[in-house]
Amino acid sequence: MDILQSLRTLCELDGISGDEGEVREYIISRIKDKCELTTDPLGNLIAFCKGSRSSDKKLMISAHMDEVGFIVTYITPDGFLKFSPVGGIDPRVVFGKRVKVGKDKLFGVVGGKALHHLESSERDKAPDFDKLYIDIGAKSYDEACNAVALGDSVVFDSSFTELGNDCIKSKAIDDRAGCAVMIDMIEKGVMYDTYFTFVVQEEIGLRGSAAAAYTVDPDFAIVLEATTAADIPASSNEKRVCELGRGAVVSFMDRSTLYDKELYRLCFETGKEADIPVQTKTMVAGGNDAGAIHRSRGGVRTCAISVPCRYLHSPSCVINKKDLTSVKKLACELSKRIQKL
Repeated sequence: MDILQSLRTLCELDGISGDEGEVREYIISRIKDKCELTTDPLGNLIAFCKGSRSSDKKLMISAHMDEVGFIVTYITPDGFLKFSPVGGIDPRVVFGKRVKVGKDKLFGVVGGKALHHLESSERDKAPDFDKLYIDIGAKSYDEACNAVALGDSVVFDSSFTELGNDCIKSKAIDDRAGCAVMIDMIEKGVMYDTYFTFVVQEEIGLRGSAAAAYTVDPDFAIVLEATTAADIPASSNEKRVCELGRGAVVSFMDRSTLYDKELYRLCFETGKEADIPVQTKTMVAGGNDAGAIHRSRGGVRTCAISVPCRYLHSPSCVINKKDLTSVKKLACELSKRIQKL
C-alpha cells in the first residue's frame, strides 16, 4: 500500500486523545510481521525494527496517533449533548459541523443559539464551547441516554478528499501523516536498528511521548508531525510560518522545545545533498512531542520534521502530497546520517 492510501485509511479512523485503540489496532495489523511490538499501560505502541546494521546509538522515531475532538459532559433534559474540547480547537471551526459520537459513531450536528437570538455583543465573536451543544435528533433525556453516555468520544465527520492535483483535505492529518510515514519506513525496512513509537495523548499535553521516551531511552529522536501553514491571503512574510509545496518543515524552536542545532543543520544539509525540499518554520509557535522527549531521562538530542498543514485542528486540514513525500524521504535519509554523528 502506498503512503497516500495509508494516510487515507488512517485519517478515516477515529481516535481522539485517550481513545486511540482503533488507530493502534490498524497500525498493528500493518506492521506486526515486520518488527517487535509492545503496548505500554498508556496505550503507546512501541515497535523495534531490526536493521541491516547495528549501532551503539539508539534512535527513536515518533508520531502521535491521537486527533483533536470532544468529550460528552452532560445531557440536557430535552436530549441535547453538552461537550468539552479534547485538544486545542478554535470554536470558530465547530459551529454547524457534523460529528460522530461514541463507539456506535452516532451522527450529530453541533448547534448553538440562533443568529436572531444573539445579543449585539455576541455577534462579533465565536461562541464559547459552553454555549454549544450536539444535536443527535433525540426527543428527550431518556432517548439520548439510550444512545450516548457521559464520557463518550466525539470526532469530526469529515471525508478524505483530493483538492486539485496536489492537495488533500481531511480530518486528523495531525498526526496520521507522521504515522503513515513510519508505517512506510517499517514496511520498507531500515538500515540501522530503530525504535518507532506511535504515541497517545499528544493533543492534551504530550503525555504518551513522555512515557515512551522513558521506556526506549534513546540517544536521538526524530519527531514526525504536521505543523501550521498560514500561506493564505491574510498572512505575509514570516507570519505565513511555512508554505504548502515547499517541502518538509524543520523547526529551530517552538514553545516546548529548543531543537538540537547540529540536527537542525543536518536536516538542511541532507535535503540539499539528497535533493529533498526542506523549509524552516519561521515563527516560534506551537509545540509537539519533542517537548517531552528531549527532556526524558538524561536528555535526548531531538529534531522535528513536519508536513505543512493549513487549517490545523479542524475537520478540513489541507496538505500537499509532495510535502508528505519530502517528509518521508528526509526522515529516511536522516535516520541513516544520525548514526554517523
